[in-house]
Formats: sequence, C-alpha cells, structure tokens
Amino acid sequence: MGIDINHKNDRKVRRTAPKSKDPYLLLLVRLYRFLARRTGQKFNKIVLKRLFMSKTNRPPISLNRLKIQMSKKERQGKIAVVIGTVTDDVRMYSVPKLTICALRITRSARARILKAGGEVLTFDELAVRSPRGENTVLLQGTLQPEL
Repeated sequence: MGIDINHKNDRKVRRTAPKSKDPYLLLLVRLYRFLARRTGQKFNKIVLKRLFMSKTNRPPISLNRLKIQMSKKERQGKIAVVIGTVTDDVRMYSVPKLTICALRITRSARARILKAGGEVLTFDELAVRSPRGENTVLLQGTLQPEL
C-alpha cells in the first residue's frame, strides 16, 4: 500500500495575463512586464499583478477617500496610483490639488481635479515620469463597502 498524497495544493492558481481583450490594457501589461523584469521594483510587480485582476477585484475609489489618504504628512506631493476607477464624490465641497494616475476616471472627477490645479496621468505617462515607482502611493478601493 502506498501513501495517498493530497495534490490539491500542487499548482499555483493565479492570473498570468488579463482576461480582457482591451488592446490598451494589453499594451500596459507589456510595458509593466518589461518594467517589472528590468527594474526589479516591487511597485511594478504589484501594478502588473493588479492589471491582471478582474473588475470586482479592482473596486472604485472616491475622490473623498483619495483626499483623506493623500492628506497624510508623508504623502504630500506624491502621485496617487489607482489600478481601477476614480469616482467623483458630490459630498465634497472642494478638491485639493492632487496628481492622480488611474486606469479610469469619471468625467466629473477629472474636471474637479483639473479645476483644482491637479493633474491626471495615464499609466504610460507614469512609466515615463517614475519608472521605478518613486514618489508614488498605491491606493485601492475597499472590496467590502461599509454598510
């Protein structure tokens, strides 16, 4: 009689490419695969991993939450990086000057950021400006919304 070995943990189950056929997303994946390999920075590896994620695992983040997170002393003047959607929050009266890089940003949120003197970057612009991820803060929305 041999030993019955449990093989359920033998393989690693994770995405190695996005399921989406979006050509722009696929170009970003090529870019960040290159950066993750050549720079060896953890930032680029995390961005690449999050680009593979499903839409449910890339929850939106509101401008209000971005403002709260970026108002911390050590995060002043840094670029907020969101691999997901940035949405407007009508409960906010004023939006501070922020530099944000996101996959998607709603029209009203973009208008409010630009009106406040902020900046909205795409991921290819971020790769040119900060290929190693210096002066950036990785943020994401909450998976379970507060009830």
